[in-house]
Amino acid sequence: MATSDKVAAVAEITEKLRASNATVVTSYTGLSVAQLKQLRRSLGENAQYRVVKNTLTKIAAKEAGVELDEHLKGSTAVAFVTGDPVVAAKGLRDFAKENPALVIQGGVLDGKVLSADEIKKLADLESREVLLAKLAGAMKGKQSQAAALFQALPSKFVRTAEALRAKQAEQGGAE
Repeated sequence: MATSDKVAAVAEITEKLRASNATVVTSYTGLSVAQLKQLRRSLGENAQYRVVKNTLTKIAAKEAGVELDEHLKGSTAVAFVTGDPVVAAKGLRDFAKENPALVIQGGVLDGKVLSADEIKKLADLESREVLLAKLAGAMKGKQSQAAALFQALPSKFVRTAEALRAKQAEQGGAE
């Protein structure tokens, strides 16, 4: 690869690292071209899977301020995730289950270095939309409980006052 090509490749990888909110480094040794194509499709539209040269990626990661050196060993490819990282992590995890040749080595999420186990834990999470829906449901439930509580206080007060009035009327009528 000529020097100008290397400079362009480093600049491209640097830009992808800066634009991504997550990156996942994998080892792909033993996967066919057809399997890599299938993997790229399984990651969805918000992730780009690219085979990279380790030395160029180390330079690009240093320029982008990302720590990937410990994961760049052997034949590596990087998934640059610009959308929901959970979806990409699930795609990689599921593909790795069917194709043991794909090994998740680690990655970075919002500047924090992740191990392979942490990426697998990330894949076990529900998607962002599902988590937001659960949060909204929980908040709505708490609002309903609060409304019922606020409504119960005046009605309980009225019932107590009515019981006192009836008791006084009963005692007053007995005298």
